[in-house]
Amino acid sequence: MSYDRASEFCAGASACLPAAVAVIPFGLLLGARSTEKGLSLAEVFVMSATVFAGSAQFVVIDLWSEPAPWLFIALTTLLVNIRHVLMGASLAGKLGAFAPVAKPVTVFFMADEIWAMAERRTAEASLTPAYYAGLAGPLYLNWLVCTFCGAAFGHAIDRPEVYGFDFAFTAIFIGLLTGFWRGASTAGVLAASSGAAVAVKYMVEGPWYILAGGLAGMVVAIVLWRPAPQTAGEGAV
Repeated sequence: MSYDRASEFCAGASACLPAAVAVIPFGLLLGARSTEKGLSLAEVFVMSATVFAGSAQFVVIDLWSEPAPWLFIALTTLLVNIRHVLMGASLAGKLGAFAPVAKPVTVFFMADEIWAMAERRTAEASLTPAYYAGLAGPLYLNWLVCTFCGAAFGHAIDRPEVYGFDFAFTAIFIGLLTGFWRGASTAGVLAASSGAAVAVKYMVEGPWYILAGGLAGMVVAIVLWRPAPQTAGEGAV
């Protein structure tokens, strides 16, 4: 496949810019909370660099104590991030342009926003490594810088909801969902996923609603799936 890598990278970085801006207050807040729990600047940086999962990191910090409940933290983090199994499965068949050695690296950088924007890209054009690097690189570096600055300089933003920052991710995903809209079948998947997530959220303690919403949406998508009609001449020998 021949393509302009610089143009693809810039296109990915441009698409990622709103998400990179939206994570700033949350990165600052996570860094500040981490140092409150006794983590050093180096530990905060290493956590963000090796985990790169904001929701899981907030959960870990909330559960952190001395001595740390390692098993409970590990199981809770697994549950919070288990949606990545479904996300990875949906993206796996669209990495044809990626070298085999690059695919595990791609999965490591598959944050929610990056996955959604990569999926949206595949609805319009093929997903290239350069475009994906444009999505992942700026967001990853921005997250490292913001969490480190939050840890270094204290409570930069103590209550992000006062400024509306708590709605930033929701707004981003509403915008992304409009790009996935394919009519009634999409509405069915969204209704099943959101309905299951809300029901489980109110009935079961813990982050089980994340898994419930993902599984419900996947099941309904399978039920409603119909193969695209062939145009004249397709399939002829």
